[in-house]
Amino acid sequence: MQVLAQETVKKNELQHLVILFTIVAAGCFIGVLSRPAGLLASIWPANALMLGILLRLPGIATPLGWLVGASAFVMVDLIIGSSFQKNILLNLTNLLSISASYLYLRRLSGQYIRLKHPNAIIHIMISSFIGGFAASLLGAYLNPILFNASKLNGFSFWWVSEIVNYVAVLPIILAFPKWRNFKKLFSTRNAAVRKHDYIPAITVALSCLGSALIGGPGAIAFPVLALLWSAMVYPVYITASLTLFCSLATLLIFPSVSSAELSTSGLFSIRLGVSVIAIAPILLSIVIGRNNQLLSDLRYLSMHDPLTGIFNRAAFFKYTTKLLQGRQSQPHAIMMLDLDHFKQVNDTYGHSAGDKVLVEVTKIINQCLRSNDILSRMGGEEFVVLVADCPFKNAAEIAERIRHTVESAPIELDDKQVIHTTISIGVNEIKVNNTSTIEQLLAKADGALYLSKKQGRNRVEFAS
Repeated sequence: MQVLAQETVKKNELQHLVILFTIVAAGCFIGVLSRPAGLLASIWPANALMLGILLRLPGIATPLGWLVGASAFVMVDLIIGSSFQKNILLNLTNLLSISASYLYLRRLSGQYIRLKHPNAIIHIMISSFIGGFAASLLGAYLNPILFNASKLNGFSFWWVSEIVNYVAVLPIILAFPKWRNFKKLFSTRNAAVRKHDYIPAITVALSCLGSALIGGPGAIAFPVLALLWSAMVYPVYITASLTLFCSLATLLIFPSVSSAELSTSGLFSIRLGVSVIAIAPILLSIVIGRNNQLLSDLRYLSMHDPLTGIFNRAAFFKYTTKLLQGRQSQPHAIMMLDLDHFKQVNDTYGHSAGDKVLVEVTKIINQCLRSNDILSRMGGEEFVVLVADCPFKNAAEIAERIRHTVESAPIELDDKQVIHTTISIGVNEIKVNNTSTIEQLLAKADGALYLSKKQGRNRVEFAS
């Protein structure tokens, strides 16, 4: 078994290394295709891609992983025919930039790495500045050699180029959902993006098109409002994708359509502007996503018992009332359940053992119920079940199954002690076209439960 687990780990590691090599190489080819004559690439995603993969897959952030990533850079430059000197120097700059950013980001917790916290974008910016600065130090030296330009120009242009590449590309890698969650973004049920929510994305595309057609220095700001709108609708991953689309459009279109008119300072300004514009939508999307998660957590806590995870009293009344109103033509049953001598468990073994018993008994009851039945904890050791769409005879069988299973199941405590417990149940039939309130139905079931306790416990009794 251990050997099989080790083989699985090695297989996954190999797959991840192949993914790293392939994606970094693809990023290099994209960068080469976007490179204006005599200048750095308009967009160079390879550095951010490698950094993001190493952060998302820390298992390959090893010397071998770094060697695989470096080989992808070198291979692409060999394919396009770069000289040996240029190949080594440029890729040394890339790896220096990635290393500097990685050393800063690797110390952060998972919620920052996965862009779950609003401050994560601040750390992305800081790491981008650090990585850009590291690259610019060597870039200042290389610029006169490789591009026949000044050291100061190389320092500033290299720095800003690295910043915009990291800001535009890194968020999409860090926020990319796991594959099992990726399909949920566009699934028809509980989809993160619904059909009528495509309008903001279309607006982003039209804004980018208008920016290219109109031109001028202010045109790079045209998509801002559409991106902010998208951030209010979409999760971080999709917002980052749209931001990347706009960044690519700006970085690729503007130098190509006006390279004769744009000076080096103009290109510098465009790249710096793109990096600033890219931040706001992603930050807004993170904040909204975090707030939505907090609201979702609050809704869950307001309707669920924190110990057992099942519905609480308020949720039971809400869903049971709704179900009974919609299915009055069907028979139902309601059960009140109470653990026998539960106080003795707390007094003898402690309250943590009592909590363990409640959790395990909840699991047992759930296993005895059907998918459409509603189980809730009313408080303490008392539970209630609505057995929906069920003849009374079948409901009685379910109640007896619960009683027997609880009695038969040993419960192992954290200290390995094993105890047994029993449960008393009162069942009340809800006949077709019932007009009683849920409170009245519960009162009758509670009366049957009281009778079960009075008759000696570990019994199922029925309301008259």
